[in-house]
Amino acid sequence: ARRIADAIGYPVLLKAAAGGGGRGMVIVRDASEVEAGFQTASAEAQAAFNDGTLFMERFVPQARHVEVQLMGDGKGEVVHFGERDCSVQRRYQKVIEEAPCVAMPAALRAKLHSSAVNLAKSVNYRNAGTAEFLYDVLRGEIYFIEVNARIQVEHPVTEMVTGRDLVQEQLRIAGGQGLSVRQEDVVLSGHAIECRINAED
Repeated sequence: ARRIADAIGYPVLLKAAAGGGGRGMVIVRDASEVEAGFQTASAEAQAAFNDGTLFMERFVPQARHVEVQLMGDGKGEVVHFGERDCSVQRRYQKVIEEAPCVAMPAALRAKLHSSAVNLAKSVNYRNAGTAEFLYDVLRGEIYFIEVNARIQVEHPVTEMVTGRDLVQEQLRIAGGQGLSVRQEDVVLSGHAIECRINAED
């Protein structure tokens, strides 16, 4: 782990491979913290997910969590419905989601959209889905995180800025009717924000 961290460059993030939600996640700022951080993250991952396996990746100190809403018909046709910024979080859980992301330059936004669409096309994706990325503000780079193969709770902000019913679109795909829109039909207008109320003790 130390060798890999040295190659990546500090700070690094150790996180559970078998689950999410911030469980089994530790930031390691230099070589002296690797062993203790590894043991802590692995033990928490084992307790939470019955698997102590960890990922290690560069920790991005000024990051935004940006995700692209996708629809694919399973025949190679994929349309994106813009992006959402889900950076305001508490305990690694999203609290405020907004569409679009106002903090991203236009050229990077275009790269974000095309990366998400190309990913979905490469697997003939069929469903609603969300491609999630980390936007490194200091480096001006985006990193792929994961795809959620479902509609997400924050989808209404995308519906509000596109005027499209995403659940209806998902049902059309599931029913074999394919997509009702082409990429050029999707036009973003305005700004929308969703706030979650989380209960905690």
